[in-house]
Amino acid sequence: MPFALAQQFDWSVALIVEDTRQAYPERRFQALGFIDEHLCMLVFTPREGALHVISLRRANKRERTRYEAQTQP
Repeated sequence: MPFALAQQFDWSVALIVEDTRQAYPERRFQALGFIDEHLCMLVFTPREGALHVISLRRANKRERTRYEAQTQP
């Protein structure tokens, strides 16, 4: 997905976790949320008051399952 679509990411329903799988040089976060009707994975790092997008793609099955499990009442 083009990184420009990150501007349409719906932060109000996003599930955000810090990515600690590796020793990255910067704090890195994974956000599961919607762009239009598609659940997407946005990987980013905060930089100088803005977000630097590292990756943006549609969520895979495992990620969709995790999102549903953690956001359903």
